[in-house]
Amino acid sequence: MRRPPAALAAAVVLLLAAGCNGPGAGGDGAGGRLTVLAAASLTESFTRLGAEFEAAHPGTTVTLSFAGSAALATQINQGAPADVFAAASPDTMRTVTDAGDADGEPVTVARNQLVIAVPEGNPRRVAGLADLTRPGVKVALCAEQVPCGAAARTALGAAGVALTPVTLERDVKGALSKVRLGEVDAALVYRTDATAAASDVDAVEFPESARAVNDYPVVVLRRAGNPAAAREFVAYVRSERGRAALTAAGFQPPPA
Repeated sequence: MRRPPAALAAAVVLLLAAGCNGPGAGGDGAGGRLTVLAAASLTESFTRLGAEFEAAHPGTTVTLSFAGSAALATQINQGAPADVFAAASPDTMRTVTDAGDADGEPVTVARNQLVIAVPEGNPRRVAGLADLTRPGVKVALCAEQVPCGAAARTALGAAGVALTPVTLERDVKGALSKVRLGEVDAALVYRTDATAAASDVDAVEFPESARAVNDYPVVVLRRAGNPAAAREFVAYVRSERGRAALTAAGFQPPPA
């Protein structure tokens, strides 16, 4: 094979060097496409953070996918392409870390508590968990394998309340939608989701929710196609701007 002329070889070296300094390889590390899988309860806050991250990192496109944490963890373990995973509980995150699909240790970025979501005006006059067992009161819960469902089970146990929901939903948005559509009288959802739907539902606080606080861990994934941007995104979520977006959505700060 003929070797390229010296001038062409030099040009190739310069192009390769330029590529090494391009987006995703140096500088702030961001650039290219970034795929984030996040718990459904992070929809509003992470949508805002994704837009802010793109604005702060020109050349980066953030693709967000929201669903129940358990479903997302299963997808990751089955090889779904993604760069970052944000779960609604440490137990769900452990599904990913135990399978060796995380790159490093997850970091907790926020906490969340349950409320009872009821239609605007609270027509059933629900004041606590015991009221959900009254005859004729229809309740929606998240499925038990979903973090909001596990939290609901813990809170109901703490209150000594046993109830049979009329529906078990795949994620917290599904449970909340049943209230918004008038299909149930109440649902146990995160405070953040009730806040986002404040024009349609009222939130009833109850003391047992303090026994079922969920931490939200975030991690870069081992098979990340854009690990540099993934690390930048996690850092952004943990930054002052990230904390502001999460607080505005109703999340509590992570434990010190």
